Amino acid sequence: MEDIPLVHGEIISDQTCISDKNMIHELDLKGFGEIEKEKLFLKSFETLYLLYTKRLILKKNKKQIDFDFFMNTCQITDSEILTKFLIYRDLRNRGYVVKDGFGFGSDFRVYERGHYGEKGAKFLIFGLNEGQQEKMGNLQKKVEEIAQMGKEPIIAVIERRGEVIYYKINKMNFYENKSRLEESFQL
Repeated sequence: MEDIPLVHGEIISDQTCISDKNMIHELDLKGFGEIEKEKLFLKSFETLYLLYTKRLILKKNKKQIDFDFFMNTCQITDSEILTKFLIYRDLRNRGYVVKDGFGFGSDFRVYERGHYGEKGAKFLIFGLNEGQQEKMGNLQKKVEEIAQMGKEPIIAVIERRGEVIYYKINKMNFYENKSRLEESFQL
């Protein structure tokens, strides 16, 4: 994290905008944000991460915004922002490049270490808070859609203490298992 220089950003239309060309290049190389019209726009979880690690000085109308204020602001429009931030922070701290998910109920695309920009994302991660219920049918549908894309589906569960635990999930065909189960009970 120390290799990311101090960045100056400004909130424009509820997005963090980085205008400095050198900073845009540095952040883009490390997988942060999306470049649009020669500016870099950060997602809210990316902004929170850079604020949390004290690598971003964020301003809105010349007033400096801190982590707590920005988190509170984000929670008004996105009830899942804390979950997203905790997962994003954990993955970044583990050395992964993390980008916004693209549907299928996934929160993030995660690239193998050292392969960002060379290959597509290997994992699609979706987050759940401990105790949060998810219907099996919804989970199965997500797993199937992610697997069809050639990605590995991962569930990131946030424990009550804020620790993130990852579970790799695979499709399970209960019909095949049923026949094997019946065979094992035949005398």
